[in-house]
Amino acid sequence: MKKFLDKDFMLENDTACRLYHEHAAKMPIIDYHCHINPQQIAENYKFRNITDAWLSGDHYKWRVMRSNGYPESQITGSESSDYEKFEAFAKSLPLAFANPMYHWTHLELQRYFDISTPLNERSCKEIWEKCNEKLASDNFRVRDIIRKSNVKLICTTDDPGDSLEWHKKIAADSSAPCKVLPAWRPDKAMKIEKPEFASYVEHISKLTGKKIDSCKAFFEAIDERMKFFNDMGCRAADHGIDYAYCKVVSDSELERIYEKGLANETLTSEEIEAYKSMILLHLAEGYTKYGWVMQIHYGAIRDPNSKMFKLLGSDTGFDYMGNRPCAEAIGILMNELTKRNALPKTIWYSLNPADNGPIATAIGAFQGPEAKGKIQQGAAWWFNDSYQGMVDQMTSFANLSVFGNFLGMLTDSRSFLSYTRHEYFRRIMCNFIGTYVEKGMYPEDMTFLGQMVEDISFNNTNRYFGFNV
Repeated sequence: MKKFLDKDFMLENDTACRLYHEHAAKMPIIDYHCHINPQQIAENYKFRNITDAWLSGDHYKWRVMRSNGYPESQITGSESSDYEKFEAFAKSLPLAFANPMYHWTHLELQRYFDISTPLNERSCKEIWEKCNEKLASDNFRVRDIIRKSNVKLICTTDDPGDSLEWHKKIAADSSAPCKVLPAWRPDKAMKIEKPEFASYVEHISKLTGKKIDSCKAFFEAIDERMKFFNDMGCRAADHGIDYAYCKVVSDSELERIYEKGLANETLTSEEIEAYKSMILLHLAEGYTKYGWVMQIHYGAIRDPNSKMFKLLGSDTGFDYMGNRPCAEAIGILMNELTKRNALPKTIWYSLNPADNGPIATAIGAFQGPEAKGKIQQGAAWWFNDSYQGMVDQMTSFANLSVFGNFLGMLTDSRSFLSYTRHEYFRRIMCNFIGTYVEKGMYPEDMTFLGQMVEDISFNNTNRYFGFNV
């Protein structure tokens, strides 16, 4: 029996071990999609304890604790102490058998805190003290964690209306631990059905100094913000949509829908789809102009628990997988962009693993010479970034597309300790490739395979986005 989380963790054969230890392990990290706070990088934030580092914003961990029956007061509330929250997580974690959270947690304990003891109720106090002792030192701040993780570039997630003040400070700081770039996330500009839409338009108007008296004027103001982001080094856009759509309407119809949304009048589902389609098509033209990568994440049912949404808001651990068919709309959208000569480099992610096959085949219909693997299937994302979820995504992608052009992993995380998710991915990838070789299903060309592993781990992403790090 193998020892838990040893040096060959999840590596099941000699080829996998060689690929990981000789190639994947040495490659730096580009975290091209995450939700960490750039202010904490700019100010070199010092965590007050392990609860602050682990539980202050990680809804993955919150879901585990809720599923073990803990009240919100011991998860996100102010009534419980930091130790009580940590203890609640420690008691919950051993029950999360086969949940990636168990592996992630212990990888982080090993890599950052040199702790190999499994976290549970018995070890809770000792691990709390050891972690906090390290976090209390002045060489364990945010920037130290980034350097220790061998991170070369981070893309945060930023609204078009953001001033990017912290990115400016980081860019001007020669001691910054890595390159930190904004990534464009225009969800608020797209959500015309929300009551806050009018105030958002007003915010963009004040920011640009432009009078916005039409949808056309709003799009022009958004274009100005896009240029600002591009000047700040942005190379990627990210769209969180509920499902794929593409409903083209006339300019006059778009203006009518926009006026209804601005007045907070009730919009039909068709009108909402039309507005979101038209702004997405418009934005994609800008991405093509600037050479940005368009990422589209879809397939989530968001904020279904109205009571908890009212209490805590969005992105607090209550979303789940949707199952709306999107295969046809993915093709319609890419076809419309192709007709307009405005299909940028694009990465598709679905929260529903049933979409692996449709995405892996749809991307093959719209490839182009602008980039190797111009249209990509993104890494297993959110609820799919488990061991089996990654294996399933890799299997589908490898079977149906060109695996050597894969862009590898992203954390999608709010935690600075989550860079071990790249290691987790790389171990699974090396085992996936190694197993094919060991079964005689691919030649044992270790020079080629080693290079492919290094490319998927780092080089493909660096080249595809044009980061040049």
